[in-house]
Amino acid sequence: MKGFFQSQNAATHGLILAGCVLLLSLGQFPSWVSADVHYYDFVLKEINVSKLCLNDTILTVNGFFPGPVIRVRKGDTVYVNVTNQGHYGVTLHWHGVKQPKNSWSDGPVFVTQCPIQPGANFTYEVIFSDEEGTLWWHAHSDWTRVTVHGAIVILPEEGTTYPFPEPDGEEVIVLGSWYNGDLHKEINEDLETHADIPHSNGYLINGELGDFANCSRGTTYRWSVDYGKRYLLRIVNAVVDDELFFAIGGHNITVVGWDGSYVKPVETSYIMLSPGNTMDVLLTTNRPPGRYYMASRQFLTESRDSPDGYIGSAIIEYTGDYNFSFPNFPNYLPQSRDMKAAMTFTSLIKSLANEDYPISVPMNITTRMFITVSMSELCSDRMDCNITAGSGNILASSMNNISWVNPTVDILQAYYRNISGYYTTDFPDWPLIMYNFTKDSYDYNVSITDQGTKVKVLNYNESAEIVFQGTALLGGASVHPMHMHGYGFYVVGMGEGNFNNETDPLTYNLVDPPKANTFIVPRNGWLAIRFVANNPGVWLWHCHLERHLTWGMDVVFIVKNGDTEETSLRPPPPYMPPCTGYPNNILTKKRSYVGDDQDYL
Repeated sequence: MKGFFQSQNAATHGLILAGCVLLLSLGQFPSWVSADVHYYDFVLKEINVSKLCLNDTILTVNGFFPGPVIRVRKGDTVYVNVTNQGHYGVTLHWHGVKQPKNSWSDGPVFVTQCPIQPGANFTYEVIFSDEEGTLWWHAHSDWTRVTVHGAIVILPEEGTTYPFPEPDGEEVIVLGSWYNGDLHKEINEDLETHADIPHSNGYLINGELGDFANCSRGTTYRWSVDYGKRYLLRIVNAVVDDELFFAIGGHNITVVGWDGSYVKPVETSYIMLSPGNTMDVLLTTNRPPGRYYMASRQFLTESRDSPDGYIGSAIIEYTGDYNFSFPNFPNYLPQSRDMKAAMTFTSLIKSLANEDYPISVPMNITTRMFITVSMSELCSDRMDCNITAGSGNILASSMNNISWVNPTVDILQAYYRNISGYYTTDFPDWPLIMYNFTKDSYDYNVSITDQGTKVKVLNYNESAEIVFQGTALLGGASVHPMHMHGYGFYVVGMGEGNFNNETDPLTYNLVDPPKANTFIVPRNGWLAIRFVANNPGVWLWHCHLERHLTWGMDVVFIVKNGDTEETSLRPPPPYMPPCTGYPNNILTKKRSYVGDDQDYL
C-alpha cells in the first residue's frame, strides 16, 4: 500500500513498563483496569518525499505518512511513548478520546502540557471509555498535524458486535492536505508580518494526491475489493483547514458511525466531513467490475473569489478479469460552494438512541452560554486604535470578542498547582457587544477584539447548553467546526441567521440528536449543543480550522472536581515535559500588540 501505513503495535520497552509499574503503585489506573492494555512507540522524525513535482522534507511518526493506526477495543488503555527526533517542540492529541479525569495526556500545547522538546520523550496514557468506532490522533502544536496524524480504530467489546451487518472487510481512509515548502517557517514569517496564512496546495487520500494533481498519477492510492462484499470504510478528515465533500464513483454508501459513536444508517451518494470529523461508512461492491474513483473536493464557505479546485483521489479496483478502463468519477460529488448539499447531509445525522445504545440529553440546564465565533482585528497600537477597515491592524479571530493567547506555563499545571498569573477565570458567557451578527454592514468597532488567556469554570456535574453564533465580521462569514476536548456533546439544534432564544429552542431535537466531538457552526448561522460537565480537568474548545485556531478562536474550560476521588482529576504522572527551553516561535507568540509591553492577562 503506497504512502500509507495500516497498523503498527511496537513491542514494549523498559521505559513504558517502568512507567506502568509506577502508575499502578500510585493507584492511577482507571476502574476498568481489567480491559486490555496496548503499547506503541512513536518516533517523530523527518523523511524526504516528492509531491507536486517538488522534493520536500516532512515530519512523520515512524517514517510513515499518515502515521500508525492504533487498534483497541472499547474500554482499553494505550500507552504511547513519543520520542521527538524533529527540530522543534511537539505534542500529540487523541482526538475524540474523552480521557476520563486524565487531562495530563490530552495534549494541546500550553493548555495541558508544554512541548516535547527535540531529543526528549514523553509517554501518553490514552484511556478509552464509551467511544466505539473510528477516531484519530494528531499533533497539537502549531501546524505540525499537517503530516503528524493517524487513525484510531475502536472495536466493540469482546463478545459484542456492530449494530449493523458484519462487514466482510474494512479499510482506513485518511483525508489530508498538502502544503509545499517549509510550512513551519512560512507560518512563523506570516505571523511576524501579520500576513495571511498559506492555503493548501492539494488534498490527499492515504498520503497521496491522486490522478488529478501534477506528477502524482503514478503514486495514486489503490484499494482492491471483491464483487458482492460489504466493506466498512473508516474515514478520517485530517485536513487542517477545509471541509471536504467525499464520494465514490458509481456507488452509494451508508453512514453508520460519526465521531466514535453509532448513528441511524443514512444511505447517501456523498458525505461532507469537517476537519476533525470521522465517519464509519458501509460500501457494498455490487457495481460492474471495474475501477472507480474515491474523490474529495473542498466545501468552500469563505468569501474568497474562487475555490482552489483541487481534487483528491484514490482508486477502488475490483478483482478479476475485465477491461481496465479509465476509472469512473463520482458525478454526484457536490461542487465547492454547494451549501445546500452540505447542510442537507449534516441534518440527516441522528443518534441510534435505542435500548442497546441509549443517549442522555441534559434537560435541566444549569449553565447557559452564548458564544460568537468571529474574524476580528487586534489594534496595531493600543494607545491609538485605528478603527478603519484595512488600516494595518492585526488579523485575528475570537470567541465572544476574546482572542486567545497562550501562556508560558500550561493551564493545567497552573490550575492543579494553584499558580496565579497565567490565566483568569472571566471568559464571558455572552458577547461583550450585542449587534446584528449576520449583517454584512456593521459598526467597525465591534470587530476590534482583545487578547486574553481567559477560561470558563464549570462546577462538576453542571448541565450546560452553549449556542455558538457565526458572524459576518470583516467578510469572514464561514463554517466553523467547533471541537471540544474531553467530552462528546449532543447537537440539539442548528439554523441560519441570528439565534432567537424564544423560537429556535422550540425546534430542538431532544429525542435522537447526534453525539459528536466536532460539529459545524453554519455560515452566518448558529449551533446549539448540550453536555454534562462530569469529566473534571482542563479542556480546550476551539475551531478546528487551523488558521482560526492560530489566530485565537479557542477557549479553555476548567471543570472542577466533584466530592469524591472518583469524581476528581487524577494526580499528574511522574514526568511532564518542562515549560522551559522551548524556542521563541509560534507556540508562544501567536499575536502581540506593536509597542505594547503591558500584561493584559
